[in-house]
Amino acid sequence: MQVLPGIPVSSGIVIGRVFVLDHDPHRVARWTVPEAAVPREVERLDKAIAESLQDLEKVYAGAEHELGIEAAKIFLFHRGMLSDKKLIGPMREMIRDEHVNAEHAVVVAFDSLAQMFRKQRDSAFRTKTDDIRDLASRVLDHLMGSGPARLAQLEHPAVIVATDLTPSQTAGFDRKKVVGFVTDSGGRTSHTAIVANALGLPAVVGCRNITAAAQSGQTVIIDGDRGLVLLDPEEDDLRRYRGFIEQRRTYQLSLSEVAGLPSITRDGVHVRIVGNVEFPEECTTVVDQGGEGVGLYRSEFLYLAGETEPTEEEHFAAYARCIELLAGRPLTIRTVDLGADKYTQARSMTPERNPALGLRSIRYSLAEKAMFRKQLRAILRASALGPVKIMFPMITTIGELRHAKLILRDVMEDLGDEGIGFDRQMPVGVMIEVPSAALIADTLAQEVQFFSIGTNDLVQYTLAVDRTNERIAGLYQPAHPAVIQLIRGVAKAAAKAEIEVSCCGEAAGELDYALLLMGLGLRTLSVPGNAIPHLKRLVRSVEISQCERIARKVRSFDSEVQAATYLRDQARKLVPEAFDGRAVEARD
Repeated sequence: MQVLPGIPVSSGIVIGRVFVLDHDPHRVARWTVPEAAVPREVERLDKAIAESLQDLEKVYAGAEHELGIEAAKIFLFHRGMLSDKKLIGPMREMIRDEHVNAEHAVVVAFDSLAQMFRKQRDSAFRTKTDDIRDLASRVLDHLMGSGPARLAQLEHPAVIVATDLTPSQTAGFDRKKVVGFVTDSGGRTSHTAIVANALGLPAVVGCRNITAAAQSGQTVIIDGDRGLVLLDPEEDDLRRYRGFIEQRRTYQLSLSEVAGLPSITRDGVHVRIVGNVEFPEECTTVVDQGGEGVGLYRSEFLYLAGETEPTEEEHFAAYARCIELLAGRPLTIRTVDLGADKYTQARSMTPERNPALGLRSIRYSLAEKAMFRKQLRAILRASALGPVKIMFPMITTIGELRHAKLILRDVMEDLGDEGIGFDRQMPVGVMIEVPSAALIADTLAQEVQFFSIGTNDLVQYTLAVDRTNERIAGLYQPAHPAVIQLIRGVAKAAAKAEIEVSCCGEAAGELDYALLLMGLGLRTLSVPGNAIPHLKRLVRSVEISQCERIARKVRSFDSEVQAATYLRDQARKLVPEAFDGRAVEARD
């Protein structure tokens, strides 16, 4: 048996058989086609492209149904590229002029298209290369009778193993046959991880050597809770994990009883649990799971899901849909967090050398004022429909905050002059995501109505660790003493100014870390929809005085390993059924 560690991105445990999906373009042979057979070879190519386009239509329709129209727009780019005559024409010409097989023409044409992106050492370009590779593999699947064609013939639960997966591949999986996936590369925040979560597919990424180690047909266990992959497990391991699956099923059934109960500690303190969403339809999950609203709407997915900048009406429609689904519960909209490896770099003629420290988030919005004002107008208009809060991401200076608020007031005046209704008392907040913001929290607190601590970036920037890099994933430690000290300072500044402070990072959804956050004074936690019942169970099992004692103990440690181990042990004592006896084994 081989045990391969990776990064958990979608929870759950599954047992199935390996299905290695990848095509290696470098293994596609080139051969000469007799002149009389050239028309037939062109016909093969055209048929494969037509079938691929049909696949994409189904993927788009399925994604629209499962994830909503905004999420489905991610796949329009693929469909448009495969319909482009500038891409398909050279393939046909190569077959006719050089008398080569269609497979070789496909590989050469797609490689040529991807070359400009491969030469750039930037993750945004690699993302586009992944899209191109996805399309090449799809066409090769139809030409070579493999990939989805073989997948459709499976008679057993399949665990997809691949170097990487694109969102369209993930969304296109038949849930009756595909029960999970594992990849060599990838991080927690990729589009593929988001789609996997939305579909409920257990997934582990960043395994690095899984495609080299795995063979189709092998038995495999995916532990999407702990980020483990077991190849060729022994009978004892199979029996043990079947027990974990049954425990998990029982625990999930028990959580359904918690959803409708208030989120109040044993000593009577209300801890608000709200949801993080990327697409409006996810608001339904938040409500169904017992969430009290949305604490983070990542509005940049309106841009990332399409090839064109969304209009004011598209912004407004998305926000209005969220408000409708939340039915009176508050919606907190983060203005677009663009830049870095997301939207701007792929479209820039001169990509930044270090975009994570460049023109991103609020800096990008302040530089692109027309785009920023368009979003602010839509948010303000939506505020007339229900309770809406707005927050600005990655604030690093008081000047940035005041500049953003000035533009917001400007837009308010414009709407007032036009006679368009909006909430003039709409709360304004900031994301605390970088050390500089945490250190000037006292000053920022005088200018806003709430803070939201984004631990994803706060940990990344405090510890200088790229959280999407599988090679250094072990260094990404939210329980690091420096991070804890910064969060404590932010909580104290908020309490002094009598404003709300929440945490909307991934760490807030971890039971052990939630104990610490509550002990540090946070009374609002914003987490993925499927984490809400777990967190509510914890809140209802603990007293705030316990959390405060735990936080004091953690602050006495000088090691993040000590802190993480202690927090995990305390959480296991409070909600042992959530850990099913595997925490120490898998995470130490």
